[in-house]
Amino acid sequence: MNDKRITVAVNNEEREYPRGVTYEDIAREYQSQYDARIVLAVADGKLNELNKKVGRGASVSFLTLKDQSGYQTYKRSACLLLVKSFTDVVGEERIRDFDIEFSISKGYFCSATGDFTLDEKLLKRVKARMDELVKEDVPVCKISYHINDAVEIFRSHNMTDKEKLFRYRRASRVNVYSLEDYHDYYYGYMVPSTGYITAYDLHLYDDGFILQLPTRKNPGVVPDIQVPGKLYKTMKETTEWAKRLGVATVGDLNDKICAGEFNDLVLVQEAMQESGIVRIAEDIAAREGIKFVMIAGPSSSGKTTFSHRLSVQLRAHGFVPHTIALDDYFKNREDTPLDEDGKYNFECLEAIDIEGFNRDMTALLAGETVELPFFNFKTGSREYRGNYKRLGADDILVIEGIHGLNEKMSYALPKESKYKVYISSLTTLNVDEHNRIATTDGRLIRRMVRDHRTRGTSARNTLAMWSSVRRGEEEYIFPFQESADAMFNSALVYELCILKQFAEPLLFAIGKDDSEYLEAKRLLKFLDYFIGVTSENLPNNSIIREFVGGSMFPV
Repeated sequence: MNDKRITVAVNNEEREYPRGVTYEDIAREYQSQYDARIVLAVADGKLNELNKKVGRGASVSFLTLKDQSGYQTYKRSACLLLVKSFTDVVGEERIRDFDIEFSISKGYFCSATGDFTLDEKLLKRVKARMDELVKEDVPVCKISYHINDAVEIFRSHNMTDKEKLFRYRRASRVNVYSLEDYHDYYYGYMVPSTGYITAYDLHLYDDGFILQLPTRKNPGVVPDIQVPGKLYKTMKETTEWAKRLGVATVGDLNDKICAGEFNDLVLVQEAMQESGIVRIAEDIAAREGIKFVMIAGPSSSGKTTFSHRLSVQLRAHGFVPHTIALDDYFKNREDTPLDEDGKYNFECLEAIDIEGFNRDMTALLAGETVELPFFNFKTGSREYRGNYKRLGADDILVIEGIHGLNEKMSYALPKESKYKVYISSLTTLNVDEHNRIATTDGRLIRRMVRDHRTRGTSARNTLAMWSSVRRGEEEYIFPFQESADAMFNSALVYELCILKQFAEPLLFAIGKDDSEYLEAKRLLKFLDYFIGVTSENLPNNSIIREFVGGSMFPV
């Protein structure tokens, strides 16, 4: 045996390499076989950064910028590049706060305060510094520190959010990334050097700026900036609310729990959400002729609970609300369109009997009596069970479904008779000032818990179908969000502390041989940041009850 060489199976092809070879060395040989830049390696079921050395007998494959994990790695690395460059240009001593706050316009909205003026001139200097570091192809180094030493590092750099976060870490060591003399902590993997970060831009916006990044589909091109105004306003308001309450990060939230202030936090946020629902009801009441409240949003946004709570407030304003689920207008199973994989496509607009829905709603608007359908998901067919409706002067229909904002769904109804609400769980809580919590992660964990509780679906199956669900949202929901009359954020700053207890056993049940194992492992690591809290003291009308159980509504 030659001890200076090792055997490695790359994409199921056995090859010999010198001992000490890195995944990046091998990736260069295989890059031409991929349609996007390789940024991560998978070895024996485990994700690896490219600058790591390959072990003897490893079975290796690669992930690119078009893979979810690879794309997140790119975005995370771009954030490191941005913060390092901003610090170089402005000077650490002049920066009071630098926060990567929330996702918007295919990038991140960032805020920065201190002894400087945030303007176009400054952003151009920061962008030029980023370009310079990319051209120099500076290594992204990872060093494992004892957690006490890491705390000292970040305390010396006035990164108090990270210091607070590590206070609740059980592990004795933590990985710290560095670019030249700049140190930072990031939740997840990074590219090996700045030369990998080739597409980005900076745009001044409102009181901050946007780090614009490429998309997974086209990772080499930065799209034009298009800020959805209503979504931005909602995210900004929620972020500012969280800061006022002192719960902008996971460390803040854990502090509240340890100080015995969790129940107060729950009551305050539930009151804030209820006041938002009241404002929507008041807006509906102030408009003459509204007969149809159309509610839409992505998966696990809490649409059903929201519909019931809005109905309660509408009753308080003198209306007689009736809830209708667009799902009851599904076409019979044999008439459902198929997707590109030959499976039933329940997400597309064509899966709904649009003509039947508009016929029934038009008849109701004309004062006629209509028998509404019920879709039997077990048999895959529409049934009629004597559910007759006739709209009186004070009656109003609250209609919930993923296509509610699409004008094609209600083409026959007068515009002045409709009020549209977009609801989504828009997480603004962050791990720390430089690590975002993706809104999709919050919704995924919600759905995982609910599907297991109500349908007996395993976490593995929920993870397996999530990409298909996300494609449907991108095509059929998000393009219409700005057309809504009102936007409601259903995210609860405390919810992941509750969901943790329910989600962890489901994720631990996913085995190493399952293709969903890497994603399960990532989510488990993420949930480990949170201190778990029981759900027994939650209000029974809370949106989170739709997922963990115990709701007063039929959800």
